[in-house]
Amino acid sequence: MRRVYLDHSATTPVDPEVAKLMMIYYTEQYGNPSSVHSFGRETKAALENARDSVAKLLGAEPSEITFTSGGTEADNLAILGAAEAQSKKGKHIITSAVEHHAVLEACEFLAKNGYELTVVPVDEEGLISVAEVEKAIRPDTILISIMHANNEVGTIQPIAEIGKLAREKGIIFHVDAVQSFGKIPINVKSMNVDLMTVSSHKIYGPKGVGALFIRRGVRVVPRIYGGGQEKKRRSGTENTPGIIGFGKACDLAAERMEAEGIRQGQLRDKLLAGIMEKIDHVKLNGPRGENRLPGNLNVSIQFVEGEALLLSLDMMGIAVSSGSACTSGSLDPSHVLLAMGLTHEIAHGSLRFSFGHQNTEEDVDYVLEQLPKIVDRLRMMSPLYDKVKHGQCSHAQAQ
Repeated sequence: MRRVYLDHSATTPVDPEVAKLMMIYYTEQYGNPSSVHSFGRETKAALENARDSVAKLLGAEPSEITFTSGGTEADNLAILGAAEAQSKKGKHIITSAVEHHAVLEACEFLAKNGYELTVVPVDEEGLISVAEVEKAIRPDTILISIMHANNEVGTIQPIAEIGKLAREKGIIFHVDAVQSFGKIPINVKSMNVDLMTVSSHKIYGPKGVGALFIRRGVRVVPRIYGGGQEKKRRSGTENTPGIIGFGKACDLAAERMEAEGIRQGQLRDKLLAGIMEKIDHVKLNGPRGENRLPGNLNVSIQFVEGEALLLSLDMMGIAVSSGSACTSGSLDPSHVLLAMGLTHEIAHGSLRFSFGHQNTEEDVDYVLEQLPKIVDRLRMMSPLYDKVKHGQCSHAQAQ
């Protein structure tokens, strides 16, 4: 049976070049980078080379990069650390309704502990209005946290414009760029960003490694204390093989980004066209065209459950997602799709396809061969779809 992995927004395979380099630092150059002897110095040099690579892909300075255990820790360090550092100025925070749970739950924690939180809405494509952000700003606003590109529907937000607004108002601006980093160009300077979260395992690097860009002059209060590593921002012996692998993955992403973006966009568009042609009552979630990550496709297929679709596709060797991988165990519909105005019923029938380096046109053809048959089989068990076929269902139910 053919196996097709279309869940690269959840995680990616470690690139062979990355794995090969990491193995050296597991077995040969294994010194602690804080040690002063030659073993430690060699490892420290490699770690700093990786920092340079991450910084280069962000348009940042190496000294502005702090390594973490991943995107979640980086989000928490940014939000909790910046809020505490700015608490004497005010206690009002702004975020959006479609953020990753690592951002939303960190903000909600603050809201339960003396801070005030404003959550700005999005439109039907998942896009945040700069005017809505401006309207939410108050004299005591100290932090705005808006993601660069949504992990479920791929919507790219107007980060530079929001950042300009925040800079003019003297407000710290954090951006979760876990999904966009290494896939589309980023420059933290032109985007007016103060804090930016990135992750390794979304760009063919190892899991358990991430980084937080902290613009020079911006203060965050550490969340982990100890030996003072990472300029005392994040203590603990660095995950040296992982960080070095992350750096290599950044180098490869820089080389491949433009060509892969074009190729994956073409595969996505072919899959969307085929789904729309072969299956009725399908809704595209998120924008068309350039305002969407090139490898992301999210659709709602009415009158079937997303989980049933996911499991049926898995039985045919096709791996996709029904939402964020971090909440896939939840029975609740996607908070992102609900924020975009979808009903619970339509949101429950969503599938996210996310493309990667190894995907081909043959993969798309295989999905288009299997998915319509699966939808037909599942809809045969749907009383509501039976009414649609016989014209007994209202327009609102069948939209």
